[in-house]
Amino acid sequence: MTTRLSSRPGLTAPDGLPRPHRAPTLVAVAHGSRDPAALRTVTALLDRVRRLRPGLAVRLGHIELDEPLLPDTLARLRGTAVVVPLLLARGHHVAHDIPAALTGAPHLTAHLAPPLGPHPLLAEALHARLREAGARRPDAVVLAAAGSRAPESAADTARTARLLSARLGGVPVLPAYASAPVGSPLSVPAALRALAARGHHRPALASCFTAPGRFAAQCAATAPGPAAAPLGDHPALAELVLHRYDRALAARTTCDWDPTRAATVTV
Repeated sequence: MTTRLSSRPGLTAPDGLPRPHRAPTLVAVAHGSRDPAALRTVTALLDRVRRLRPGLAVRLGHIELDEPLLPDTLARLRGTAVVVPLLLARGHHVAHDIPAALTGAPHLTAHLAPPLGPHPLLAEALHARLREAGARRPDAVVLAAAGSRAPESAADTARTARLLSARLGGVPVLPAYASAPVGSPLSVPAALRALAARGHHRPALASCFTAPGRFAAQCAATAPGPAAAPLGDHPALAELVLHRYDRALAARTTCDWDPTRAATVTV
């Protein structure tokens, strides 16, 4: 990111030289969890983001369950912010909850980035976590995600599964969802049965979750083979957060928070 200097009056340093514009604040939006490890994990991820971009103001807001909540974080800010969801697919939170919070912060100029997935950097982090779990050469993988009623969410997760499959050299990767009802063909147990029917009786499980929580633990408990940890503060995920920030800022698309229609999202 290029830092521009301003020559406007009042924007000078004590030595008389122009002072760089302050970069817009990065507001990372986590879901929130009753698991205390979730907040520690997200905090570690944002600490890594700060180390990658020294001087960038990085703030955290949660959709629910953890503090600070997103509206409280936004209320304390002024000027311009780039909002980066630490979510891995589109869904209700991205389409409705985050825009609703921004509607309640009319004092801000806000740029809304897409969620972190799908993206090759996300596939890289998933691959690394699988290797750490001992799945260096799995013959099949279940990609466990939270899931959503939004069709866009399933499309994003399916694309992430394809990216992970390519990263693994063509290994079959089936997406499955922790929120799918018991007996649903989209559930994690159903994906495991489908792979077993193809002869894959100990597939690895890739955890498509940013941080620990009920869904991540629930999915890991079903795995007959290696189960990867949530993505956490993996370096590729921190790079992806900054990539979303930079792209949203470069596009200079200010979100229109008209509550009667969806927000504009910089892709």
